[in-house]
Parts: sequence; C-alpha cells; structure tokens
Amino acid sequence: MHIYLFMAKNKLAKFADMATYDNVFQYPFGTLQEKGFPLQGRWKEHFQNDHPIVLELGCGKGEYTVELARKYPDKNFIGIDIKGARMWTGATQAREEHLTNAAFLRTHLELIRFFFAENEVAEIWITFPDPQMKKTNKRLTSTRFMKEYGHLLQENGIIHLKSDSPFLYTYTREMIRKNRLKLLCDTDDLYHSGIEDEILKIRTFYEQQWLSRGLSIKYLRFICPKEQEWVEPEIEIEKDPYRSFGRNAKISDKR
Repeated sequence: MHIYLFMAKNKLAKFADMATYDNVFQYPFGTLQEKGFPLQGRWKEHFQNDHPIVLELGCGKGEYTVELARKYPDKNFIGIDIKGARMWTGATQAREEHLTNAAFLRTHLELIRFFFAENEVAEIWITFPDPQMKKTNKRLTSTRFMKEYGHLLQENGIIHLKSDSPFLYTYTREMIRKNRLKLLCDTDDLYHSGIEDEILKIRTFYEQQWLSRGLSIKYLRFICPKEQEWVEPEIEIEKDPYRSFGRNAKISDKR
C-alpha cells in the first residue's frame, strides 16, 4: 500500500513539474476542439528557427528524442506520448541540458492532426511501439495511421521503424510491399547487419531490455507518399511468442 501511495505521489509531482516546463505541451481534447492548438503550422515560433521537424511517436522516456536533439542541432525534435510520467524523464533532461531543439507533446497519437499542419513534418520515428497484434487500427504502421502521416509529412517524408517485434516487422514490410512504397533500408537484425549509422546506435530503455533477452532489433526506413490509395495487407502472421513474459524473463531463441 505504501509503495502504491509513493508511486502515485511521484507521478503527481512529475505532472506538476511538466505543467511548468516550456518544452512540454499538454492540451485536453475539449480544448483542442474548442480552440485548436496554437502552434499547429507554427512550430517554428516555438523553436525560433525554420529547421526540419522530426517526430518520435510513442517516445516513452524520451531517450531517442533527447539523443537525436544532441546529435543534430540543425533539426527540431518532438517526442509524443500519452504517458506523462515517463515523458518527464526526457523533458527534464532536455531542460537541464538546454536542448532548445527538443520538445515533448502529451497526447493520444490518434489526435496528431490537431497539432501539426499539412507538410509541417520532415521525418517520423516510431520506436518500439506495441505491435497491437489483435487490433490492426491501433498499429502505428497500419494504413489508418499512414494516412495521417502522409498528411503531416512533406513530399518524400521519411518514416523510420525500430522494433523488437517479428510480428510488427513482418506486417510493416507487407504493408510497404502492398502499397508499393519506396523502401530505403530493411534489416531484421540491426546490430549484426553491418549498417554503420550513428542514429541507429541510439538505444532506448526498452530496447536494452529486449536485447538483454536475446531479441534481435528490426529496422525499416521508407518513404511515405503524399497521395496514396492505401490498401491494408491481408496476411497471416505468426504472433510474437514472448509478449506475455515478465520484462526480465529470459527466453530461448524461437524466432
């Protein structure tokens, strides 16, 4: 009981912190419907530059957003997630390091159009999302979300997917193939692929956990077209065998 009370107080303290952060944006749905989001189409006013905008969807603790902001001061990075207590870690770190090119947005990804105008985004990173093996329309690489990304992204906008999930990797490859998207990079074992890319060496908290469990990391990079008649792939995919295990469990290599 005491542990739960402590955790609840800790979360409340983090939410209180973020309410004062100038690099965190939190807008209830009712406010969005009534007033809209003031920076939609005007994010350059927050960043005070015209540098390209890169989103990290489902940013969790924000490690990728922070590390990308460190490496690329000539780009602006926005981490998006609904879990505020996790996001606090990256937002706090960015503030402490004065990373003015890193911001965080707390919202459901289904509402992403409220926050960005058409053609406002240059790239999207999707890092270790829930594969949503039972609910296609919640899958972040489903055609439902691809329509949203196509609206926000500039011409030839790039999407990156990093995932531990064989299921999501297989699904996304088939979605790319079915819709004839331009595939720029494809590997089912990133750290044994020979790809030398400093960005891809960034490892999130959850990525470290998957690697410690012996899982390989998959990576896809592809172009999201502006105009597209999206076709949802019809394919039977074997479910990931390890999702129900505890986070610290060790598994045999069943892949």
